Amino acid sequence: MSMLPSFGFTQEQVACVCEVLQQGGNLERLGRFLWSLPACDHLHKNESVLKAKAVVAFHRGNFRELYKILESHQFSPHNHPKLQQLWLKAHYVEAEKLRGRPLGAVGKYRVRRKFPLPRTIWDGEETSYCFKEKSRGVLREWYTHNPYPSPREKRELAEATGLTTTQVSNWFKNRRQRDRAAEAKERENSENNNSGANKQNQLSPLDGGKSLMSSSEDEFSPPQSPDQNSVLLLQEVDLTNTERRSFLWSAEVKTCTITEVKRGIVGGDSQVTSADRHSVITS
Repeated sequence: MSMLPSFGFTQEQVACVCEVLQQGGNLERLGRFLWSLPACDHLHKNESVLKAKAVVAFHRGNFRELYKILESHQFSPHNHPKLQQLWLKAHYVEAEKLRGRPLGAVGKYRVRRKFPLPRTIWDGEETSYCFKEKSRGVLREWYTHNPYPSPREKRELAEATGLTTTQVSNWFKNRRQRDRAAEAKERENSENNNSGANKQNQLSPLDGGKSLMSSSEDEFSPPQSPDQNSVLLLQEVDLTNTERRSFLWSAEVKTCTITEVKRGIVGGDSQVTSADRHSVITS
């Protein structure tokens, strides 16, 4: 731990001052402190100093300097979240100034696609809705066992995923809402399907599947009366008036019976007697 020449602080002490001023939000004072540092190449390559310079550059709106710092040095993974926020927010601000209006979710997505995170502050793992897929996998696995984690379990999940407790709570809340909406939609579809099946069952057995509420009067036949096709067929068959009346007032009218009558009587089968005809018709 060597003292920096003509400065009075060690490199570790400089890094500590930078961290304290950042956490306290004293960014103007932090900027003055960085300006007072001696021209020591080894000191200015210290990661805490570089991170402090990036924070001050963002605070002052000097985004070009910010991008240069973030792209030119390899940062440790524990500093990635903070520096990624600076990168994205800076590009959002520039896009909003260019368009003259605030960015929505779609606009921010397009900015992220156009200006991907540099590998110096990103481990290369794809993110979804600002959550790494690894973190989402941990949350999904927990959700299958317990959709309602306790406050203590949320803190443990936050530590395991690198998220905040609020982010974990919001993820579980949103996931439960999506599942409830999906279940309601599924119930609605099931009820609609059952309603359609009941309507299909309400069909007339006399007209070959036509609805009982048919709008055409010609298609509707009152109970215990033959349809028009049956009457026309009887006129073609050489029956006596008594046989026709017996058929017309029959309690059950079947297409197969009419077919048998026409084949046996109109077909000219000489072996069919008048009594046989009457037996077939009234059966």
